[in-house]
Amino acid sequence: MKKIFFGLMVISVVTASAQVKKTVATAKKAVTATTNPTAPKSKERLVEITTDYGVMIAKLYDSTPKHRDNFIKLVQDKVYDSLLFHRVISGFMIQGGDPTSKNADSTAQLGSGSLPGDRIPAEFRSNIIHKKGALAAARDGNPEKASSNCQFYIVQGKKTDTAQLKQIEQSIKGSNPRFSYSKAQKEIYQRIGGTPFLDQNYTVFGEVITGLNVIDKIAAAQTRPGDRPMKDVRMKVRLLN
Repeated sequence: MKKIFFGLMVISVVTASAQVKKTVATAKKAVTATTNPTAPKSKERLVEITTDYGVMIAKLYDSTPKHRDNFIKLVQDKVYDSLLFHRVISGFMIQGGDPTSKNADSTAQLGSGSLPGDRIPAEFRSNIIHKKGALAAARDGNPEKASSNCQFYIVQGKKTDTAQLKQIEQSIKGSNPRFSYSKAQKEIYQRIGGTPFLDQNYTVFGEVITGLNVIDKIAAAQTRPGDRPMKDVRMKVRLLN
């Protein structure tokens, strides 16, 4: 298994299509709507990730509040603007958020950068998996499995059959005996794919809800040794609600 390490001046900004705009409006309504005006409003937030290959819209989960709030703060502070997707592996994931990537030359080794401050404590949830489009936090090899305070990855992954999932499930049970995949989770891995071998090891805190094809385009980019794209893939991230 390849380990996930800590590792814009956008030349041509990609304008969201009418369909993307419609999806944003629908997603906003779904997140904020409630039939009970006295009920607490959901804190689930939407972010737009613009790249040279297109636009992705992701929602951040309420059930991982530490990661959600940290990501929101970084977006508000425009930390991610002009950073690179510096590590791309087809059939696995695309990784970005290294603050040293902003002005890095083509020979720089990227992936070890972080921001001042502590790691983010792990927030593993049995109902959240590394399906295609999962937005998750990168980390180093610390024993607590705490996350980088800035680097993240988005899963492309592959379809996984029943036998493979059973083997992975048994491996996870070694450290978490109560863990098991639900029928729905198994169906997702078999139908759209993902990276189940990362479950319960890296914190997933959101998912791409439109623009999965953009992940595929970036993952297909030609790379140099070290998995860095030959042509820089920059990002710009903003909150939608």
